[in-house]
Amino acid sequence: MTVVSPTVVPRMVQKYQSPVRVYKQPFELVMAAYERRFPTCHLIPMFVDSEVLGESVTDDGSVHTVQRRCKLDVDAPRLLKRIAGVDYVYFSQENTLNKRDRTLHIESHNETFSNRVIIHELCCYSAHPDNEDWTCFEQSASLDIKSFFGFESTVEKIAMKQYASSIKKGKEIIEFYLNQLEEEGITQVPRWSPSLDGPSVAVKPVCATPKIPDQDLPAVPALSDPLDADYIKRYLGDLTPLQESCLIRLRQWLQESHKGKIPKDEHILRFLRARDFNMDKARETMCQSLTWRKQHQVDHLLETWTSPRVLSDYYTGGWHHHDKEGRPLYILRLGQMDTKGLVRALGEESLLRHVLSINEEGLRRCEENTKVFGRPISCWTCLVDLEGLNMRHLWRPGVKALLRIIEVVEANYPETLGRLLILRAPRVFPVLWTLVSPFIDENTRKKFLIYAGNDYQGPGGLVDYIDKEIIPDFLGGDCMCDVPEGGLVPKSLYRTAEELENDDIRLWTETIYQSASIFKGAPHEVVIEIIDAASVITWDFDVCKGDVVFHIYHSKRAPQPPARKDPPGGPHGSITTPGGNNVQLIDRSWTLGLDYSMVESPLTCREGESVQGSHVTRWPGFYILQWRFHNMPGSSSTNLPRVDDVLASLQVSSHKCKVMYYTEVIEKECSHSLVISTSAASTELSLS
Repeated sequence: MTVVSPTVVPRMVQKYQSPVRVYKQPFELVMAAYERRFPTCHLIPMFVDSEVLGESVTDDGSVHTVQRRCKLDVDAPRLLKRIAGVDYVYFSQENTLNKRDRTLHIESHNETFSNRVIIHELCCYSAHPDNEDWTCFEQSASLDIKSFFGFESTVEKIAMKQYASSIKKGKEIIEFYLNQLEEEGITQVPRWSPSLDGPSVAVKPVCATPKIPDQDLPAVPALSDPLDADYIKRYLGDLTPLQESCLIRLRQWLQESHKGKIPKDEHILRFLRARDFNMDKARETMCQSLTWRKQHQVDHLLETWTSPRVLSDYYTGGWHHHDKEGRPLYILRLGQMDTKGLVRALGEESLLRHVLSINEEGLRRCEENTKVFGRPISCWTCLVDLEGLNMRHLWRPGVKALLRIIEVVEANYPETLGRLLILRAPRVFPVLWTLVSPFIDENTRKKFLIYAGNDYQGPGGLVDYIDKEIIPDFLGGDCMCDVPEGGLVPKSLYRTAEELENDDIRLWTETIYQSASIFKGAPHEVVIEIIDAASVITWDFDVCKGDVVFHIYHSKRAPQPPARKDPPGGPHGSITTPGGNNVQLIDRSWTLGLDYSMVESPLTCREGESVQGSHVTRWPGFYILQWRFHNMPGSSSTNLPRVDDVLASLQVSSHKCKVMYYTEVIEKECSHSLVISTSAASTELSLS
């Protein structure tokens, strides 16, 4: 007898979140407009009808609850309706109006096909927290598709379309009925009061209520504040409801996982746009970039980086006004640049730091121009003049440095280039383009405009993008440009290969975060000796890849690192672990509760999270900070596996995760002064 297993259909779950939308009318007036949507609304064609199933009012009249059943004619293919056997879809809705708190909570879910599809929607109207005469509206929804006759993707698209339409039409409908009320002379509805008997009634005032003037600029929300729809439109641009939802949800995830240390909304949006608003891909690349920024302290680059004199004299690039769209304009006279001389005099890392500082300055200028021009400006225009480009620019180390710079910029500054104007491209340019174009994102390549010879001077050329009065003099304009003319870097400034290598290493490792590799079954540990029991141990670490468990232990005796062993073939290249600088300190013979004790509950940390915390020490002695793979068997065992026990299994392991951490110890002395000592490392965990 053959047993046929049923086909398992993967469940599709989607969540949506709208920004806060603000009506500049009091809550009670908005509620009067909202009630006019029922029992049906001609502005929503698919809303066929509704009936009240139940209604209740508290004794004091402050809370009014209504249960409704809504009949919808969903815009779905006729074939799908025929297969499903329905013409209409029914939803249950419960409205709870709290007149005392000035809130209306709306919860609805589908009755039709509830065993196959679960649609859950939450809406809330409330008085504005900063202006009691305004009203806020928020909406969220979730879609859980268990199965739907093989049409799961179609149902998902229909639901997304209906959600987007609902968000777009919702505010228009309320504003329509608000205008209708105003035309009828109803401009004020009294607030609920315990002294009023029965429901509040709309009244026509003798004098019209003075309107609150519109604010010129919506406030920029704090990191913990929800995003306002007016703020999004003013500072970030016109987004579809689904794009708004992606932005809000990614921002919320970052707030929860990175404890407030998140980039600005403009930067989050850039990563979403670069990944076509794919939440998972955008989150992955953004977390990698945030870790990179923290490790190399890029957030402070503009304050800490000082360009060497040779860059000031011979790097032929600089900012120059803005283009016709208000985007900051950066000019690079690449054909006049001595790339070989700069690489030989500075090294690859210094050039990279300089380019990163240019990108950071570009972000700052975009923010400034957004305020100046009154519209969202999130990217800049780059003008590259190739006059003078020849074969010497194809010097291999120089091309290698260029490709490295492109790779780093593409990964960490997505969607910052609005347009690239390449002027006076010579015959050698196709060779250079062939080398670098594979390293440039396809969406970025679409922004390139290439002009050969003097083609840029005619119609469709430079004047279409840059005002004539700011075209640089070296391109035939009248504007003086401060960009250095370049020239050959004197060979007296060249440095030896050893000097450049040492300088590159110094710049690359010039960070409070360092590296240490460990493997599954071999947790990484850091020991901190505490003299004063009143000390505080603080930590800040990022889970770059994989999931880990963080422990803190205390011991009265100092743990000893394992003895260093020489590999076969001699003492050179001796190792302590397969990872090179992995450190395990808790001896396998130690017993938990006897030789050492746990002083903090284990903390499971997921990939992409940034964790900060502190521990006030109760006793002097040795505190051990430990990171291990979160689902490792026997993670709380007293017999900790050593490197020798797991080496064989590690040799076939190819999966890795990374934890980057920084610790700080604050010791309180008798004089109440604080002595701060620090240690840091970046831990690489290998998972099998």
